[in-house]
Amino acid sequence: MNRLFFILMLIGVPLSIVGHVLKWNDIMMFVFYCVTIISLANYIRRSTESLAAVVGDTVGGLLNATFGNAAEIIISFFALREGLNTVVISSITGVVLVNLLFAGGLSILIGGLRFKRQNFNVFKARHNTGLLMFAIAVTFVLPFIFAKRMSTENMHFLSTAFAIVMILLYLLALFFKLVTHKGAYVGEGEAQLETEKPEWSMGKAMLILGAATVVLGYISEKLVGTIEPVGNALGWSDVFIGIIVVAVVGSAAEYVSAIYMAYQNRMDVMMEIAIGSTVQTAMFVAPVLVLVSWLYTFLPLVFNTTELVAMIIAVLMTISITNDGDTNWFEGALLIGTYIAMAFCFYLI
Repeated sequence: MNRLFFILMLIGVPLSIVGHVLKWNDIMMFVFYCVTIISLANYIRRSTESLAAVVGDTVGGLLNATFGNAAEIIISFFALREGLNTVVISSITGVVLVNLLFAGGLSILIGGLRFKRQNFNVFKARHNTGLLMFAIAVTFVLPFIFAKRMSTENMHFLSTAFAIVMILLYLLALFFKLVTHKGAYVGEGEAQLETEKPEWSMGKAMLILGAATVVLGYISEKLVGTIEPVGNALGWSDVFIGIIVVAVVGSAAEYVSAIYMAYQNRMDVMMEIAIGSTVQTAMFVAPVLVLVSWLYTFLPLVFNTTELVAMIIAVLMTISITNDGDTNWFEGALLIGTYIAMAFCFYLI
């Protein structure tokens, strides 16, 4: 799999640069940019995992918080700069749906085809899903409820206050899991993972992380420039592009990791990737984007009804399937089916 990502990067980066200079077709360039971002995100993931193994869990957790969603953050940053707030809000919704339904479902499906039943630490799963429910309910639902009764100025103030509070709570959640309660929620898959040696040395990992992030920033800027032309040419709305296309591209490396862990029967790690990354999006990535948006057109943390309902359904489906401590391939198929149904709905509206 890593070799495939290397080939995609080797092909994608030069073609992205040459195609931009020669002004190739927007749809063709959109595809090149997406493929390149997926390959670069994989190298960012591998470098942060190597650094986490060298510097320890606490610093490693902060690194993963910073770079784990690098693709989504960078793409959203340039989208904010271009005034594409609808794409940004929709991409946050998309990441929640992709991680919980598509990545989680596909991982459970593939793992379940190899193992009839796959067990995981139910107490840790309940801790993560409880935090996820809190994140969605507080970060997304409360602003939606009160937005209609507030002025624009007060909504901006409320969104900013929520953003600061959620970032602080996310840092406290990291401190809880990695310091004060370290080991209290560790499963067998993670214990096995902790005994492995880092893939790269610290120097090599930092070099790859820096280079991949710089190139990712360049490619992401070009990708955002093609969103409107491609949407107009293919008849895609900004909502569909944000929820399906940008979210899938930005989360590609994460769900590849989740699938691999499920195939190796490391379900605790798989659950941490799928659910933990969603919590990170709701409590860290979205609030950061709200604060950054003060530099451009302000981004109120308010989702429309369809996006909010879709996220709540995704969370409830995840809770219902992970609440018993084991999974099978059919439960994975249920999650994927839910994601496909939602994708059709967002495409048609």
